[in-house]
Amino acid sequence: MFNAADKKQLLDLARASVQYGLENGNVITVTLGNYPVHLQEAHASFVTLLLNNELRGCIGSLDAHKPLVLDVADNAYAAAYRDPRFAPVSEAEYPQLQYHISVLSPTEPISFTSEQELLRQLRPGIDGLILSEQGHRGTFLPSVWESLPTAKEFLSQLKQKAGLPGDYWSDTLSVDRYTVESIEEES
Repeated sequence: MFNAADKKQLLDLARASVQYGLENGNVITVTLGNYPVHLQEAHASFVTLLLNNELRGCIGSLDAHKPLVLDVADNAYAAAYRDPRFAPVSEAEYPQLQYHISVLSPTEPISFTSEQELLRQLRPGIDGLILSEQGHRGTFLPSVWESLPTAKEFLSQLKQKAGLPGDYWSDTLSVDRYTVESIEEES
């Protein structure tokens, strides 16, 4: 979907947003007209920051509700300074950060009548999932399959992330899937 120039622009924007946040304490202002029209279209994205190949922050949106470039800039800033699992990125860490952007496809609901039926439909390494149940919600990007390679383990951990027991089951549980286009810096 995105060519090399698009990917570079999005990675440069994520980096600039984190740097701007470090220097100014808030989100960078993005001028939409500076970007190609297709990068101005509404898309949901996640920005993941790594430090020494370890997670340093990850924030994103599940719904395409604003232009992609704005979503990337906001999520990069939030991953660096608002991820509750980490202290804000420091000046010493900034030059060593690695950036990974995941642009989400539209979600599609998965129909199932049992946990076994749901597990059979999952596509390891391909599907990102959004699990929802009575005010609980959680998502895992497709990259999480690298550390949770079985469908059963993936689903169990996703339930826990959503605040439910790993063995929880209900007929009202809903699961949507999405795929991502990954944009990473060249190593």
